[in-house]
Amino acid sequence: MRRLFLLLILSVVLVACSSIECPIENTVAVNYAVMKYQNGEEVADTLNDTLWVWSRRADGDDTLLYNRGVNVRSFSLPTSYQGPQDTLIFLTVDTLQNFDVDTVWISKEDIPHFESVDCAVRYFHKITDVRSTHEAIDTIIINNSSVTYDSSVKHLYIHFKK
Repeated sequence: MRRLFLLLILSVVLVACSSIECPIENTVAVNYAVMKYQNGEEVADTLNDTLWVWSRRADGDDTLLYNRGVNVRSFSLPTSYQGPQDTLIFLTVDTLQNFDVDTVWISKEDIPHFESVDCAVRYFHKITDVRSTHEAIDTIIINNSSVTYDSSVKHLYIHFKK
C-alpha cells in the first residue's frame, strides 16, 4: 500500500513537472529606436553611420554587444542582471572614417521574475534614468521604462546629431 501511495505521488509530480513550459523567448533587452524631430513631431529615422556598442563589465573588461550596424533604425542590447547601472560605449563611424565615441549610462531597478521552480530565475528591469555624453548622440529619451520579454516595445528613443 505504501509503495502504491509513493508511486501515485511520484506520477503526480512527474506529470505536473512535464506540463510546465519555460518560455523560449526569454531574452530581456533594452530596445532602441532611432528617432528625429521633424516639424515638431518625433518620427523614425535611420543612422547611416556604422555603429558599434560595447558594455563595461564589473570585472573591468569590455564586451562587444552590437557589431557594425549600418542603416540602423532600431537595435536591442541586453541588460546586466547585477548592479543598478549599465555603462555602454557607442562608437559611430561615418563614410569618411570620422568617428565619435559616446558613453551612455542606464540606471535601472532589477525585478526578479519567477515563472516556475523548473525555470531559471530571470530579471525584468525598470529604467529609472538614462544619460549620455553628446559627441554623436543628441538625446536619449525613455519611451517605456518596463523591460520584459516583449521585444516589440521600444524602450529608448535615441536621437543622433547626424
